[in-house]
Amino acid sequence: QTYAPKLILLDITDISCIRDVAKEILSCYGCVDILINNASMKVKGAVQSISLELDKRIMDANYFGPITLTKAILPNMISRRTGQIVLINSIQGKIGIPFRAAYAASKHAAVGFFDCLRAEMEEFDISVSTVSPTFICSYHRPPAPGNWEASIWK
Repeated sequence: QTYAPKLILLDITDISCIRDVAKEILSCYGCVDILINNASMKVKGAVQSISLELDKRIMDANYFGPITLTKAILPNMISRRTGQIVLINSIQGKIGIPFRAAYAASKHAAVGFFDCLRAEMEEFDISVSTVSPTFICSYHRPPAPGNWEASIWK
């Protein structure tokens, strides 16, 4: 059976619409075999300079968004007793570095949630994985030669 792909947009920071999007996905395709949570938002700044509103947006994108989507898809996987859930996280979910408190906190929370979920889903044969890449080059223009410090912070 051939499926014509359907574009379904999701803003992972809009927690109120995630369940509806998950329902749309399940009604369109019937099931989700593999859910890869890969959305992320980061911010760099001293704790005292980052607003509580921005802290909350980071938590919505990096913690509440992925767990809300996972919880919306999970009953379908449990009923079928199969599935794979992957969280693409960050090494900062295990260690903290200066000027990344909100980001690191959201990634720590996500790791904790998905570690617990992994243990709970074992009886249903649902695999839960967390991938924590180290620092990656995410800029479009490389730093000047010899400017290693700029490359670390990018």
